[in-house]
Amino acid sequence: MNTGSNSTPPLWRPRPEQITDTSIHQFMQQASADSGQDLMHFDALHAWSVQEKASFWSLLWDFAGVVGDKGERILLNGDQIEQAQWFPDARLNFAENLLQERPADEIVMHFRAEDKVSYAVTYAQLYDQVARTASWLRSVGVVAGDRVAAYVPNTPETIVAMLAATSLGAIWTSTSPDFGHESVIERFGQTEPKVLLGVDGYYYNGKAHDTRAKLRGVAAELPSVEQIVVLPLLGLAEDLPGTPWREVLATERPDTIDFVRRGFNDPLYILYSSGTTGKPKCITHKVGGVLLKHLCEHQLHSDIRPGDKVFYFSTCGWMMWNWLVTALASKATLVLYDGSPFYPGPQVLWDYAAAVGMTLFGTSAKYIEALRNADYRPGQQHDLSQLRTLCSTGSVLAPECFDYVYAAIKQDVCLASVSGGTDIVGCFVLGCPILPVYRGACQALALGLATRVFDDEGRSLRAEKGELVCTETFPSQPAFFWGDHSGEKYHNAYFATYPNVWHHGDYVELTPENGMIIYGRSDATLNPGGVRIGTAEIYRHVEQLDQVLESIVIGQDWDNDVRVVLFVVLRAGLVLDDALRTLIKTTVREKCTPRHVPAKVLQVAEIPRTKSGKIVELAVREVVHGRPVKNRHALANQDALALYRDLAELAY
Repeated sequence: MNTGSNSTPPLWRPRPEQITDTSIHQFMQQASADSGQDLMHFDALHAWSVQEKASFWSLLWDFAGVVGDKGERILLNGDQIEQAQWFPDARLNFAENLLQERPADEIVMHFRAEDKVSYAVTYAQLYDQVARTASWLRSVGVVAGDRVAAYVPNTPETIVAMLAATSLGAIWTSTSPDFGHESVIERFGQTEPKVLLGVDGYYYNGKAHDTRAKLRGVAAELPSVEQIVVLPLLGLAEDLPGTPWREVLATERPDTIDFVRRGFNDPLYILYSSGTTGKPKCITHKVGGVLLKHLCEHQLHSDIRPGDKVFYFSTCGWMMWNWLVTALASKATLVLYDGSPFYPGPQVLWDYAAAVGMTLFGTSAKYIEALRNADYRPGQQHDLSQLRTLCSTGSVLAPECFDYVYAAIKQDVCLASVSGGTDIVGCFVLGCPILPVYRGACQALALGLATRVFDDEGRSLRAEKGELVCTETFPSQPAFFWGDHSGEKYHNAYFATYPNVWHHGDYVELTPENGMIIYGRSDATLNPGGVRIGTAEIYRHVEQLDQVLESIVIGQDWDNDVRVVLFVVLRAGLVLDDALRTLIKTTVREKCTPRHVPAKVLQVAEIPRTKSGKIVELAVREVVHGRPVKNRHALANQDALALYRDLAELAY
């Protein structure tokens, strides 16, 4: 696999005038002046941001113009990651930072629900609606620390409700309306919301999906809920119990929003793990940690500036929604989309990009791969002159997809393959507008995070595969897991593997340019003959074959060892025969190593995925071994697992 070594020329390199025009260039000048060091190169800035982490995050607070009282102390117990406290004296409000004053008629949100709904929201409208919604929430007894839960699509109304709740110091938590009844109860049932925001339905693939029955069922099983608010996306909300959205917006508006300032480390969001291996963990994130981390990623790593048009294809059940919304704090305009990214065809999101002048287009690696497989070439059919950054996450972006982006989308664009997670509501590795892009590699380590690669004994590695870790504290560590009163679950999730080191669970490799290659999740790595193999290495080459649409690979216990079993989804009408099976194995052998070659190759009709689109190797592995799969309802397509149960005998 190409490691993006320095013998390989970059696919893109920023021009000198592009570099000097970036926010990170301005930050480097300020950091150099403050520190008395030359920090005008990214590697030097990153080293300083880790070695002098308190100075870095304090300067970022000032540079980004955070609204609030920073306090005197920046970091307590900084040498103990679990016990560290950032900005212990600070007081701030998340919504206040996202609603900083702008021209009244400036558009702050564009929205489309496929081809069914389309409108824009100005700053004056946003402020007015947040003020009225906050006033209504206060009138029904919502106070700081209460939970407001949302079972909703990615609409401006959802953002209004989040801003209103957090303006009061309440804690926001959300899922998307495609989640099943049990999945929602497993999440919200643990966090006991006082208010539930719901919707009558959503649009997907050209069809209206009525969610009224699911909403009634969820509400009936959440005894903590005192108030229900109903959004009317389909126009079917009249017979639902609760307060219609129009009544909330009819609340008398106060002259200004009374923002309740909270401590930096007080809870802001509760996000959830996928729940495919047990009950979802309720990952509780901090007010200041989320804000500072996102400001760093937006302004320094993604070069988001006032007036930019920022898009990320996401649902409210994925952390990228939380990431996107914070772009308001950089005075950018949010570009929201809810529905299928391929309805009525692959042009839909690119039509949108051209129409509003997107400057950052964020999506999943699978979406880019699907565009490439369809041979769709957005750059030839759309005006993408405003696009500066294209972000990809959710899974590993194959090197061939890097080639595709520069050949078919845009030559002069910073392709940021990013990776992090719900655990930190941000990234460990991501893009950088002043660095070149190398094929197959994430550009840069996140500023302020001591991201390293360890072997099993805790030794640091370079140019070798190992575990992604973080060896210093950082502000966006979770506050705790909701309901984990002893802290045991939190400790075991991140700190049980290496003492006083955050263990993230990704299998990775540092490149010579200090970028990173992601090989997949550590718990899904294969181990034939005791040699660790990242699943992404196999997917990359198998899915380059014209016959293969997608694949999933597992390690199967076999003869006191582990062997590789590969399942493939083929193009319509094709059947896996001996010739294709041989081609697949030969390709893997030639492109990887003999140890990568699957012992079994089996055809399936569908790959099981989480709600956010990630494939679930662990669930398939359990099925093949005849073991029960916990929380099947956490999957977007749980019926697909039956395909693997039926094939389990063939795998033996």
